[in-house]
Amino acid sequence: MSELPNFDRRRDRFDFFDRMQSPAVNLCFRMDLPDFRPWCKEQDLAPFHVLLCAVLRAVLKVENFRYRVHEGEVIRIERLHPSFTVVNQHFDLNLAQFDWSDDVREFVARGQAAREEAGNMLALNAHYLRMSPRDAKDQVFVTCMPWLDFTSIQHPMASLATPDIPSLAWGKFTNEPDGGLQLPFSVQAHHGFVDGYHIHLLAQQIAAELEAIMRA
Repeated sequence: MSELPNFDRRRDRFDFFDRMQSPAVNLCFRMDLPDFRPWCKEQDLAPFHVLLCAVLRAVLKVENFRYRVHEGEVIRIERLHPSFTVVNQHFDLNLAQFDWSDDVREFVARGQAAREEAGNMLALNAHYLRMSPRDAKDQVFVTCMPWLDFTSIQHPMASLATPDIPSLAWGKFTNEPDGGLQLPFSVQAHHGFVDGYHIHLLAQQIAAELEAIMRA
């Protein structure tokens, strides 16, 4: 019996898109979220890192975002290694990474420490560059541009033919009249794994994870 029965149902879709020069789907939309910032202020937790926690928890719960290609075979990752972009003191990009924690406070603390460490580096983070090809699959690429209310984005890829690690980005928060929150959110993923419906599920799950974090 196959270890990936859900993927096997769409293997023909994967084969169809994977033959294309660029099999990526790239969708940018305005995502509705509960306004979790007052809760973060009460708990003395950084909103970016709380949202990162919710996003990565959601990725693990929407199975299609857990598929990867390794050594020519489709695999399903069972964990995530959190990483995200930061800017250093010279406003050059660097890459922060840290070990996962199920506890939101520990997750945030580790993320902030990783941000501080990567932000103080002049060269590109050597720890990140030393990841093995297999370990690199246990992540999603995350970037945040809080200054911009962007409407589209194109993420870099090692090759147009290999967009199997999803790339996620979000931008400037906007207050909604009903007390909610909106922000531009971008998802880039392999279309053989992810359709628009799965991106919709991811957005719903992110909001649900934030609600769960605030209730805990």
